[in-house]
Amino acid sequence: MINKTFSILLLITTLFFSCNDENAKKYAPKSSGNINSLVVVADNLLWENNVGEEIRNVLAASVEGLSKDEPQFSMSQMPPEVFTGFAKNNRTVLKIEKGKEAGVKIARDAFARPQTLVVVSGQTNSDIIEQIKNNSEKIIDAFKKTEITERQRRTSKSLFNDTPIEENLGVSIKFPSAYRIAKSEEDFFWIRRDIETGNVDLLLYEIPLSSIRKGDSAVMDVVRVRDSVGKIHIEGALEDTYMSTEPAFTPFINEVIIDNKPAYETRGLWDLKNAFMSGPFINYAIEDKVNNRYIIAEGYVFAPSIAKREYVFELESIIKSISIK
Repeated sequence: MINKTFSILLLITTLFFSCNDENAKKYAPKSSGNINSLVVVADNLLWENNVGEEIRNVLAASVEGLSKDEPQFSMSQMPPEVFTGFAKNNRTVLKIEKGKEAGVKIARDAFARPQTLVVVSGQTNSDIIEQIKNNSEKIIDAFKKTEITERQRRTSKSLFNDTPIEENLGVSIKFPSAYRIAKSEEDFFWIRRDIETGNVDLLLYEIPLSSIRKGDSAVMDVVRVRDSVGKIHIEGALEDTYMSTEPAFTPFINEVIIDNKPAYETRGLWDLKNAFMSGPFINYAIEDKVNNRYIIAEGYVFAPSIAKREYVFELESIIKSISIK
């Protein structure tokens, strides 16, 4: 009887604390922060020595494919004793805990919603550095997914009607109403947004599945395809000027998943042949086996003399909203 009573009490206690935990998350304050801005909670000494250096090496590494170095995340540091009140509401937080068992933990909505909190711990500086190095991809991926979701949430407040794209390409994509369709053909769309210093553009089209070979040839095929499309569709104001891939800059290529389909992500620099215009591009070749094709979604930026990280990130978030019908 005693054991039965104890079991019931234990169950009630567990349910009570579980409900409290769920309620705490449910009523957590709204998170805040600029896109790709990260708060690092660490003792000042850790931040100023080799632990801080490793954090900066990993999380402030330059974004691939930009003409000038820009960090993947903009970081601000604060000691643990200051991490209280509104400071806990930042959307992305990296917390360093020295003197504890080595490990990396990822928590969702710990102090605000939505929020990603990554806790890296270790008994010594070397332990912490090792955890950061060994788990760098996981840490970056956790923060980046949070920021992509936030960027898409902001985009969803005012969406362009993508019906023409869906009807012609069989693709749904969510992009802001600030964009416009500058050029459309049966299987090609050029979508543009004017900014103060230039423009942010998006291209959507399809190519046969045989156009891009697997393996080491993929990057060459992606470049060949985009150069041929640029020559036909993306012409400059002057005669015999058109978009191509900057030959002096080797593009970066990765295999990713978009809309649950394998895709090639290629980042590099474009230039306008026979003219003086250039900038970064991000290209996705999404494999659509059902329709024996690749959907090509490419974003590029022309914005001389200003930072371009956030524009490229916006384009990435738009492209990652694609759904192939």
